[in-house]
Amino acid sequence: MSKPVNPMAIGGFTVGALVLLVVGLLMFGGGQFFNADKIRYVIFFDSSLNGLEVGAPVKMQGVKIGTVTEVKLELDPNTAKVYKPVVVEIDRKSFVGMEGRPEEISNDPKRQKANADKMVKEGFRARLEMQSLLTGLLYVDFGMYPDKPAQYTRLNYQGLVELPCIPTTVDELRSTAESMMEKLRDVPLDKMVADFSETLREIRNLLGSKEMQRSNAALTKTLEGMEKTLATLNQNLEPILRESKATVTSANALVQDSRSMVNDVHRDVRPVLAGAEKSMAAATTALDTANATLQKAQSAIVTVEGAVGPDSALNETLLALKNAARSVKNLTDYLERHPESLVFGKGH
Repeated sequence: MSKPVNPMAIGGFTVGALVLLVVGLLMFGGGQFFNADKIRYVIFFDSSLNGLEVGAPVKMQGVKIGTVTEVKLELDPNTAKVYKPVVVEIDRKSFVGMEGRPEEISNDPKRQKANADKMVKEGFRARLEMQSLLTGLLYVDFGMYPDKPAQYTRLNYQGLVELPCIPTTVDELRSTAESMMEKLRDVPLDKMVADFSETLREIRNLLGSKEMQRSNAALTKTLEGMEKTLATLNQNLEPILRESKATVTSANALVQDSRSMVNDVHRDVRPVLAGAEKSMAAATTALDTANATLQKAQSAIVTVEGAVGPDSALNETLLALKNAARSVKNLTDYLERHPESLVFGKGH
């Protein structure tokens, strides 16, 4: 006859099995069943991780978006190179859309990789920053650094998407200082110091030479002469300026008088010029009449030339009349070219 089954033993066995199941899920599932709102990424930092601890905050633009869950060392046996993977866990609820609604982030690793690559292309980088100078603790800061190149290790760590990192500010300062020290080591300081000492020695010899002493004496005399000249100039400058001012005043008065005289002459000459124009018009009319008369006289001369001798009184009269007409014509032409001669006379 079989023994009765102990209910306590059955209950204990069942509870133990459930506990083992939960522990297995936590160990092999990485807590993903309880962290559906978390996304994990891996970052391989080149900087020292001293001060970065598990639980350190992960921030972006000063806002906490997650925490550090793992800080490990990974050794490559082929190259003996040490890598420092840091796993960060990002809270989905930290990101919202333009309308304040929670941003949908896919659980698909391929989608996560595509989204991460898009952000990295825009300059998304991770770097270590110091939480406090007193404690020396570090945190992971995400920011946009499009001018910094994205560097990957291309290592597979737990199948997580890798995010690129850049050196810390301290590392950049240290690198710059080391670069400057390398350049200073290449500078021939001994030769530069020797050349500088030689230059100082030559300057000292030059300053103590007789030529420099004579030059100083000559310069002193020149300066003294300049001081005397300036003193004399200061004494005579005021009278010169006063005379110059009086001369300028006289010149201005002369210019004003000349301007008034020109205006008066212009006002007086204008009527005379108008009368000259009328006289010229009358002379032109007289000239036309004389020309007509001359033509008639020439015709008459041709008619009576056969009856009158060349030395007759009539012929001489006609010649005189012709010469008079020519003189009147010349006078009229001259007045047309020089009307001012009626006022100032011929030759002005």
